[in-house]
Amino acid sequence: MELKCAAFLDLASVYRDDLDLSALEATVPEWLWFNKISANQLAEVLHSVDVVVSNKVILDRVLLQQLPELKLICVAATGTNNVDMVAAHELGIPVCNVRGYATASVVQHVFSLLLSLITHQAEYRRAVMQNAWAQSEHFCLLDFPISELQGKTLGIVGYGELGKAVANVAGAFGMKVLLARRNDQDMRSDRIALKELLPRVDVLTLHCPLTEDNRHFIAADELALMKPTAVLINAARGGLVDEQALLAALQNKVIAGAALDVLNQEPPSESNALIHSDLSNLIITPHIAWSSIESRQRLIDGVARNIRAFSAGQPEGLV
Repeated sequence: MELKCAAFLDLASVYRDDLDLSALEATVPEWLWFNKISANQLAEVLHSVDVVVSNKVILDRVLLQQLPELKLICVAATGTNNVDMVAAHELGIPVCNVRGYATASVVQHVFSLLLSLITHQAEYRRAVMQNAWAQSEHFCLLDFPISELQGKTLGIVGYGELGKAVANVAGAFGMKVLLARRNDQDMRSDRIALKELLPRVDVLTLHCPLTEDNRHFIAADELALMKPTAVLINAARGGLVDEQALLAALQNKVIAGAALDVLNQEPPSESNALIHSDLSNLIITPHIAWSSIESRQRLIDGVARNIRAFSAGQPEGLV
């Protein structure tokens, strides 16, 4: 199929002059590049576009109905919640995403968060900067307890590509791995119910998508089941965790710590209580687990591959 014009609606969300866009540029003769297109521009600008590429810009039914020339939607991500999938299918507009591009980056970030927590890197760095080491009577500081991953138990919720990759790395550290059941109907022999898993783990890490059924499924009751020495890692979706319950659990030492790469609202409110809590047992990073240079390059190349395949009549990555 001949494609004449494409538009990337929010390029700045994946690109900072550090990637090679040549493969993507070569897929279509004309490109419209927007760092972040405004909502009131969408219908007018996209009226004669064949291909739309969007990371997070919303493509709803009202907009899609106004785009008669649109032949393909490429999501520059794995999640497609920014596209009205029902409307796209009804209108005959194929939707492609890119899968598996960020696995290495996410797994690396998960363990960087976990290691930072259990080695108290932030506290030791602060102590060094405040001259505590220079003033020490001994060759080292032992102000904050450091524990090892070897022999600890890792609980994984969500055992898809990311969960399996995290489990592989955990094995290299000598950790034991427990897998949570997806729901009450999940009776696989290698999975256990969440309420049975929580008291047994030293680390709980989340790798499942956010659905209406699991929103805030980690809340006060679940946190109370965990060991007081356990830590929570969430590099999946912020809505999986009740933020107020987590804040209370950290303040009251119900669990030992938490590291989050995602929050319920993104970007977060400037008044977000977790961000301003100044807790030494909490690490928050700004949704960057996926964003290594290599990962973002694979994403761009994956979008290009999806457009080429569609143009050749052999579409890939269809959702």
